[in-house]
Amino acid sequence: MPSPQTDDRIISKIDINTPSAHNNHTHWQDEVKLIKEERAKIILGGGLKNIERQHAKNRLTARERIAKLIDSQTTFYELGTYVAYKMYEEWGGAPAAGVVAGLGYIENRLCMIIANDATVKAGSFFPMTSKKVIRAQTIAYDNHLPTIYLVDSAGIFLPLQEDVFPDQDDFGRVFYLNARMSSCGIPQITAIMGMCVAGGAYLPVMTDKVLMTEGSGLFLAGPALVKAAIGQVISAEELGGATMHAEISGTIDFKEKSDESALKHIRKLVNQMGHPEISPVKKIESRKPAYPAKDLHRIMPFEQMSEYDTYEIIARIVDDAEFVEYKKDYGKTLLCGYAHIGGYPVGIIANQKKHIMNKGKPPEFGGVIYTESAEKAARFIMDCNQNYIPLLFIHDVNGFMVGRDAEHSGIIKAGAKMVDAVSNSVVPKISLIIGGSFGAGNYAMCGKAYAP
Repeated sequence: MPSPQTDDRIISKIDINTPSAHNNHTHWQDEVKLIKEERAKIILGGGLKNIERQHAKNRLTARERIAKLIDSQTTFYELGTYVAYKMYEEWGGAPAAGVVAGLGYIENRLCMIIANDATVKAGSFFPMTSKKVIRAQTIAYDNHLPTIYLVDSAGIFLPLQEDVFPDQDDFGRVFYLNARMSSCGIPQITAIMGMCVAGGAYLPVMTDKVLMTEGSGLFLAGPALVKAAIGQVISAEELGGATMHAEISGTIDFKEKSDESALKHIRKLVNQMGHPEISPVKKIESRKPAYPAKDLHRIMPFEQMSEYDTYEIIARIVDDAEFVEYKKDYGKTLLCGYAHIGGYPVGIIANQKKHIMNKGKPPEFGGVIYTESAEKAARFIMDCNQNYIPLLFIHDVNGFMVGRDAEHSGIIKAGAKMVDAVSNSVVPKISLIIGGSFGAGNYAMCGKAYAP
């Protein structure tokens, strides 16, 4: 088994040219091809015809807006691309839940960007749309990231309205987080670049700065509903157009001629923001992993119950394969150690999927958390919090060990300690699921419920 040497580098000992490695590679290449094909469909949103309709209104699509907003030669890191995947098909589907969200650099400042996709049911909010927006806002809130909203939405998708607005993690939570972010000094900028109707009309005015393009609309009820409700006949422009809100209601701060001018103005506003607090994380010069990432398709077995050596995975993720292991001879079904990724320090907790042979003790199953492993991980998590080192959890976990020996060793108490350490962790956390993640093992490894 490869292990850290005296210089704390993992030395890879796996043969990546065996027939089984070739079979793994072939299987994962087929999976990657399928994922790329599915993603290409999702990125089209509501399809080419709806994209053409958007362009006919002299408006850009959500992804086109984001591409023009972020710094050139940088990458937009999209979140939740597969949200609502194969859901709402009786209504024609909602690719990416009708909203594009992710991280991008604007004037060298990392920002969260949330953009309604008007090609998907006019940017309407489905139940999963709310959850996706809330997830993006929560990440921004936890990491104090400026947040940009590019609004082009007809409001709640009415056939499903009873599932959209009432619960804790539904539409109203978006406004709650708007207010909480503002109170914490997190800058929020909204550009209204199409329709902003009904309950959704509150979002822009709960942010710090509001821009609005000509031809867009911002109102609680559109002209047709106003006529039906109170008999008043009024045009959309007079009711809630950019000129009205700029000159009469004073609701917006900046009137813009086009999408392009609004996006340029947002960049200027971001550039004027005060500098963020200095990060407590100490970055060093980045080094490439010692072994190529492409090997991972040969190392990872496609049969989920097969064992593999997690050291080989870590060696292809961290800078120069350097991994300073914590208590490496104790609790071996969980690997804990310090490393750098892209120059940033990180504490890694990873399930070892290789069976462990111990002297004088029964073998331990890979992917299972034993008492010693949980105790070690709990102490390691607390140590990383003490030194403000971000955490990376690499999941391939079946759960906690069961049986007489496990119960006698105090597995329940040790597991509770690990879950407690994860729950009280205040450093940034990332969960990477590379295999299975089941039951309480998912909780201990910082599953979704533990705010990674």
